[in-house]
Amino acid sequence: MPSNPQTPRTSPLRPLPAIIFASRWLQLPLYLGLIVAQAVYVVHFLVELTHLVQAAFGSQYALDALIASIGYRPEAPVTSLNETVIMLVVLALIDVVMISNLLIMVIVGGYETFVSRLDLQGHPDQPEWLSHVNASVLKVKLGLSIIGISSIHLLKTFINADNYTDRVLIAQTAIHIAFLLSAMAIAFTEKLMTSADRERH
Repeated sequence: MPSNPQTPRTSPLRPLPAIIFASRWLQLPLYLGLIVAQAVYVVHFLVELTHLVQAAFGSQYALDALIASIGYRPEAPVTSLNETVIMLVVLALIDVVMISNLLIMVIVGGYETFVSRLDLQGHPDQPEWLSHVNASVLKVKLGLSIIGISSIHLLKTFINADNYTDRVLIAQTAIHIAFLLSAMAIAFTEKLMTSADRERH
């Protein structure tokens, strides 16, 4: 009688397969490094938010720091917050949040998919997308996140278009379209593979 594929393995792996299988733990420092990068983004977000609040209360130093960080180069000196500066700063903050979301997907989803299970079944804070995550789903979600980040960058560029050449604007638009086409191709490929698997079963 064939064994049940769901039955837990009781016999230990042979030495070479055990070493190869254990090599997945080499990815652990990479995910821990991404957690450190996430912390850096949190600090950066708080600094930018603090400068925005201080500039709203009239701090010229905070306003100058914001203008330098967003790359805004107006024709006349800016002495107070205006709509363009606020919009660019808010878009920069949204950009940080979206990149942080991307990091979380890579850290949590990647660890769950390629290293070890997190055993979050039944946990009230388990992300909804993690319950059915695999390498294919992770690729599609990462592609969509990259498109979202690219959209924010493109919007920031268009708002601040006077400080960019036409070549830069065209290049960023072309890159964004390339991201869109790539994500569509990945999603279409995964859909074909999923349909083929369903037909086989």
